[in-house]
Amino acid sequence: MIAKFGSSWLSVWLLLLGAVLSSCRSSDAGKTEAEPASGPSSAPAATSDAIKVGLIVPFSGPFASLGAQIEGGVKAYLDTHGGAIDGRKVELLVRDTTGLAPDVAKRLAQGLIVRDQVDFIAGFALTPNAMAVAPLATEAKKPMVIMNAATSSITTKSPYVVRVSLTLPQVTAPLATWALKNGIRNVYSLVSDYAPGADAEAQFKKTFEAGGGKVVAADKVPVNNPDFAPFIQRIKDAKPEAVFVFVPAGTQGIAFMKAARERGLTEAGIRIIATGDLTEDQQIDPMGDSALGVVTTHHYSAAHASPENEAFKAAFAKVAGTQLRPNFMAVGGYDGMAAIAAVVHRLGPGKIDGDKAIEAFKGLELSSPRGPIRIDPETRDVIQTVYVRKVEKRGDNYYNVEFEEYPAQKDPGK
Repeated sequence: MIAKFGSSWLSVWLLLLGAVLSSCRSSDAGKTEAEPASGPSSAPAATSDAIKVGLIVPFSGPFASLGAQIEGGVKAYLDTHGGAIDGRKVELLVRDTTGLAPDVAKRLAQGLIVRDQVDFIAGFALTPNAMAVAPLATEAKKPMVIMNAATSSITTKSPYVVRVSLTLPQVTAPLATWALKNGIRNVYSLVSDYAPGADAEAQFKKTFEAGGGKVVAADKVPVNNPDFAPFIQRIKDAKPEAVFVFVPAGTQGIAFMKAARERGLTEAGIRIIATGDLTEDQQIDPMGDSALGVVTTHHYSAAHASPENEAFKAAFAKVAGTQLRPNFMAVGGYDGMAAIAAVVHRLGPGKIDGDKAIEAFKGLELSSPRGPIRIDPETRDVIQTVYVRKVEKRGDNYYNVEFEEYPAQKDPGK
């Protein structure tokens, strides 16, 4: 009977192990094999002393540009530092979520944790994907570094999550404050219908109305392939002084600005104010003159003037090519890798312990291409300067030019 019981459990264990491995193989869409970082880290296979980082981002589908930016930032850091941390090679294992796909992201994370035995999981361009993986980080005690996803509550979903990017409330509250200071008193709100949009809408309304402003109406657009034309017509009919916009970074910003131009939104005297996602650096040139004068608040612009940013842009161009202008997601990848390097340095030689690593992240300070940043030891979220910017043309190109700043901004959503 004992032998029968042991045999039964051995069979079950083998079946479960096989299912996990099969799931990992079948779900590692796109870039499925371990990919060494560019430059020196593309040398022979990493040793057992290597630091393994699993990068989970979209490389295909409507959000493919987000993955390219984050990966470019990570590889820019690694290339600049010889593909190693304190003499230990970094093995970068890149995985494609294919887009807004929580189930895929979860399966990819399982494969990286169980099969590949990574030391860190990182990336996470989109909130639903990050939310799906957070419980796995808790279960495996694996540090999870958010390089973009911006819903405030993500860091509350696991004590092993740390964020180096931004939250929507963090960049939205200064925009509402700026609007009030500049005589805007009534605003129409238009946001994408998912968690980051809800965060942005709620924070703008809270800050704006607390200061005496009024959100006269609010609409939500589908997160995938929205048609902006009918929404813009409703905005024109409402005749607000301005429209507050949040859409995910990428091609949707181009679609919104095209519809706004065709419907004569600015000609109707309605100003466009937004989070920096609308006019993110990679997509701003195709918008052309229709983007001129749009005011946004965000934590990074390619036009940011600092030696750190110039060095970052040169490093990014080396690994990603000059045709891709780095944006805030690229900086998230660069700073995320810098934070991982700092933690590995703090911990010293040996195996990465998840609990010690998270403690090492808390209070960490970095000199970023965007300016100084710090990880809040209480929330594990980033503290940083938020800039007010206006779209201007410089030569043949368009940039978000900073003209005002709000230093040391914490996430007001917590």
